[in-house]
Amino acid sequence: MPNERLRSALLAHGMTVQDLADKIKVNPKTVERWITQGKVPYRRHQYATAAALKVDVTTLWEDSRIQDSAADLSKAEITTVYPHRHLVPSGLWHEMCERAKERIDILVYAGINLAEDPLFFSTLKEKSESGVRIRVLMGDPACEAVIRRGIDEGHRVMDSKIRNALLNYRPLFTSHPEIAFRLHDTVLYNSIYRADDEMLANTHVYGIGAYMAPVLHLRRLPGGGLFDTFANSVQQTWEGARPVTEHDITGA
Repeated sequence: MPNERLRSALLAHGMTVQDLADKIKVNPKTVERWITQGKVPYRRHQYATAAALKVDVTTLWEDSRIQDSAADLSKAEITTVYPHRHLVPSGLWHEMCERAKERIDILVYAGINLAEDPLFFSTLKEKSESGVRIRVLMGDPACEAVIRRGIDEGHRVMDSKIRNALLNYRPLFTSHPEIAFRLHDTVLYNSIYRADDEMLANTHVYGIGAYMAPVLHLRRLPGGGLFDTFANSVQQTWEGARPVTEHDITGA
């Protein structure tokens, strides 16, 4: 039976059979047989394919051994679980950023703890100047999701917190325009802080601020899937977000 899931994943990712073959270093005819004849590749090729297509390996092939292995890999991606964000070591995020060589992604509503941190600003500038791609996603202060989150946390001032954070970031908009800021209007279930293949995922819990909610410290493993699930969420939010305007900062 043809593997339509693999075919669909290739199309969704904008890749051809040749592209995938080159990426994972196999013959294109081999990839074609995986699709048209439903041949099941070696496990190392299964994981390499899943990583190239940014999907969980079990999405492409049904195999109890694969499912068990993928579950184990996902567990292995969890380095540490902190019951509250305020228990995360104060220097961990800075260390992660310092190690970044390719990208830094931040997905929050306000992230005021970072917007008030001069050391973090310095790190962003240094990393940007060294060629690291930096994307900061914050909540649109006028959107319903932001207003709702403020109510859920019990303070009703989330929009003001965002504008304060944007005001603090304002010098970066002009001095380092390559640092990309966008505003989103999505309902966030996690704040996500990514530096290359390392991540802090701060869950959102009804009735308490994010600083009191649990945090997962993750390291990406090919075929694991957990890290990529959060990373894909950042990418999808980025694609639907919009640039920051002066009105967003001042409210005027």
